[in-house]
Amino acid sequence: MTGARVWLELTLFARQKDTVVFSFLLPIVMLALFATVFRDDVGDGHGATVRYAQYFLPGILAAGIGLVSFQTLAIGIAVERYDGTLKRLAATPLPPASYFLGKCAMVLVASAVQVALLLVVAAVAFRVPLPTQAGHWVTFAWVFVVGTTAGGLLGVAYSSLPRSASSAGVVVVGPVLLLQFASGVYFNYPDLPSWLQTVAAVFPLKWIAQGMRSVFLPGGFAAAEPSGTWQHGGVVIVLAAWTLAGLLLCWRTFRWADVA
Repeated sequence: MTGARVWLELTLFARQKDTVVFSFLLPIVMLALFATVFRDDVGDGHGATVRYAQYFLPGILAAGIGLVSFQTLAIGIAVERYDGTLKRLAATPLPPASYFLGKCAMVLVASAVQVALLLVVAAVAFRVPLPTQAGHWVTFAWVFVVGTTAGGLLGVAYSSLPRSASSAGVVVVGPVLLLQFASGVYFNYPDLPSWLQTVAAVFPLKWIAQGMRSVFLPGGFAAAEPSGTWQHGGVVIVLAAWTLAGLLLCWRTFRWADVA
């Protein structure tokens, strides 16, 4: 039954043409915009430089992961709750675990396709060098998996916040955009005010972006981070903590029908 639910979730996602196009093309469009508008190289302060597209690729990757995992589930589940889909599912023999596993599998597959597409475009169209060391790809893999899992669980929990299907987009997208700016997705993170860095450090997006920077940027750029290192241990701890928090919040807040 779980396998059938996974396939159904993937099919339903693929049929939402506007969501698919937005989720897959927005990161590519943003990368193209930055690469076209900003042509100066970015330096690490010690003589090494990278192209602007390479410097902002990690942040765009992090934003894309958040877009597919958190935003898609937060809006999608809220709509399913208020149009009665969840209430009807609750009355069927479908185990709740199968429903959530189906959502998780859909997010992981969609995120993987989106990330792969973005990397191909970055490498081919903007000549961004991809890592050649196996260790970098191992880091990429665990940051991607843990970050996507945390984002998905938080999206499920956050889906209980919108008060109607029509308000879901505004309630979800607004905070996501603010967090992207605060987390260094669209700006050089070390140049942000220290108080804004402190706020961003509470949330997972900043740590996903930092983990991705450690994969796609030369080692000298670690000195520009607030701690002077890539803080892989901190990335693991914060993302794991948000994953556990997401599980707890899902358990405490998720509901199958509108109770307002």
